[in-house]
Amino acid sequence: MPRPTDPAASPPTPPAATPRPPAPLPITINGKFYDHDGDPAMPLLWFLRDRLRLTGTKYGCDGGECGACSVLVDDKLVRACTLPMAAASGHRVTTIEGLAGDDLHPLQQAWIESDAIQCGYCQSGQILAAVDLLRRKPRPGEDDLAAIANLCRCGSQPQLRRAIARAAAILRGERK
Repeated sequence: MPRPTDPAASPPTPPAATPRPPAPLPITINGKFYDHDGDPAMPLLWFLRDRLRLTGTKYGCDGGECGACSVLVDDKLVRACTLPMAAASGHRVTTIEGLAGDDLHPLQQAWIESDAIQCGYCQSGQILAAVDLLRRKPRPGEDDLAAIANLCRCGSQPQLRRAIARAAAILRGERK
């Protein structure tokens, strides 16, 4: 038969551990440094839109398919709706708001000149996809232009392709 134990002789129960807040996640957005101290699983899209009020990056499909949320991470095209803050931490993010300096980026200017804007919802993602394309291929062919996978429900792809071709020429110094 087990012997009863003296409650005074039992070791004390340690207090419940206080949960630690997550370590801040550093991130550079449009050349400015930020710390994200929230949920590391939060998609970059919501940090940009809800926390920083950078609303040029749009919510579309929530699955990385439509491209409305496209941003550049370390100069590479990324869908912000599927990128958790933990994965974005330590990287440089460029949104449509950070693309231009004192003057419009050549793609933004070509967009205006080519009348590529319809409803405008997909435009920021389209422009950043084009920046990524022209960084990789300064002389894109028709197949390259057609391979931009951002969805445009207005059907302005012909104007978008003209704008990208125009911007490519400007970036190569062929015409202004």
